[in-house]
Order: sequence, then structure tokens, then C-alpha cells
Amino acid sequence: MKDAEFDGRGSRIRWTETPGAEPARVYVHGLGAASAVYHAHIAARPELIGRRSLFVDLPGHGVSDRPEDFGYTLEEHADAVAAALDVSGLTGAELIAHSMGGAVAVVLAHRRPDLVSRLVLTEANLDAFPPAGAGSSHIASYGEEEFVAGGYARVLETVGPLWASTMRLADPRGLHRSAVGLRRGSDPVTRTILEGLGIERVYLQGELSGELPGREGLEAAGVRVRTVPAAGHNIMFDNPDAFVAAVAGTDRSRTAA
Repeated sequence: MKDAEFDGRGSRIRWTETPGAEPARVYVHGLGAASAVYHAHIAARPELIGRRSLFVDLPGHGVSDRPEDFGYTLEEHADAVAAALDVSGLTGAELIAHSMGGAVAVVLAHRRPDLVSRLVLTEANLDAFPPAGAGSSHIASYGEEEFVAGGYARVLETVGPLWASTMRLADPRGLHRSAVGLRRGSDPVTRTILEGLGIERVYLQGELSGELPGREGLEAAGVRVRTVPAAGHNIMFDNPDAFVAAVAGTDRSRTAA
């Protein structure tokens, strides 16, 4: 396990990594998740081995620290990941990022373009104020103290065993602030940033999640949008073959399958 200070007060963001060639692949998880849990089985696939791979846990999540005086906005999460990459001596990394982690990755590419050469986004949050049924909206519907006092426990009972297994590792206050920050979005909004980036960008949408709003605009801006069959929000579990192909870049000439 490795770590880097991210807030000027001694708090540490932590990650595990495997050695290999660069550019490195940096895996970033979603709200209430942990990177290795969602991505280690992907990085171990024969098509992807041999590359340096980092599994970064965002502040307040997994094994990273959870300072009470941290804001947990998208920008602050992005700066924390930047601290990890700086300590690792990385530039031009490929970020493979899921859900909220995708929004963090887009903001990072905007704030620190030297660190990011490619984005592979799995159902990343692109717009502020997601639908009421979204997990972040559910968490953010509580006040912070209300969530810490009892809402956290109630949410854990309703999210299902997969998400609960990693959400229970997250700090309740950090989880709530992260959800509020995700619901607030970035400035400029993440979708606008993504459309304006001059790097390779891949966006994976699970077929079972429905149509991606604004797909035409993303594609017009050069984002390769792939609809992944037989997959929902967690494409890396539902259709790992298609996910690996997208990360490896071998899906360029065909629709993911």
C-alpha cells in the first residue's frame, strides 16, 4: 500500500499498485465503493497485464483517510488523486473510472492535463442534479447530521449486498459530502469539460441502464460512446469481456459485445 498527503493537514490518500510498463492505468471507483474491489479482476486479465496499475481509494472511502474538515467536492477529490499521481511520478496516465469516479477523473483531466492521456469512463456522472432515484440523490436527500445519526444505517439496508459491502467501509460524513458534491456537480459542468478535452475519451453505457442522455453531443465532440450488452451500471461485473476490450482499446472497430 502507498499513500500521499492530500489536504495539507497530514491526511493520506492510499492505493495499491502492480508494477509494469507505462503509461500507467489508474482505476478510480464510484460513490461508496473501493477501487480494487471493482477493478482488480479487470487489471489481472491477460489482455491488460504488463502495465503499471494503481487502484486508488478516494478520500473518505476504502483505506484512505477521512478528515472531518474536508469538503469532498469533485474538485477536492480530483486534487487528492493528483497528489497520488504526483507522488507516484506519473504523467500521461490512463484513467479507468466508474460513476462518481468518472466525474472526478474528468475534473482531474481538466485541472491537471499533464497527468491524464486517456479516459475510459463507466457510466460517469456528467450532469448536476441526477434523478431522484440515483444513489447520490438518495444520500444527499438527508441533512448531513441526519445522515450520520441514522440515515447511513438505513441506506446500507437498502442498497443491496454488493454496494453495501464497500459502502460500510466509507466514512458516513465523507460519503454524504461526496454525494452532495456529486449532486452539485463541477464548474464548468462535467459534460462540458469532457466534450472539450483533447484526449482519447471512451464512455461505456450499460444496455440495461437505458439510453445515455446527450449521446449525440458527446459523439460529435469525439467521445467514443459504447453501449455494452447485458450490462447495467456495474459493467465491469456484468460484462467483463466488453469492459476489458474497451480498456485495452481493442473495441475501436466494433460495438462492445
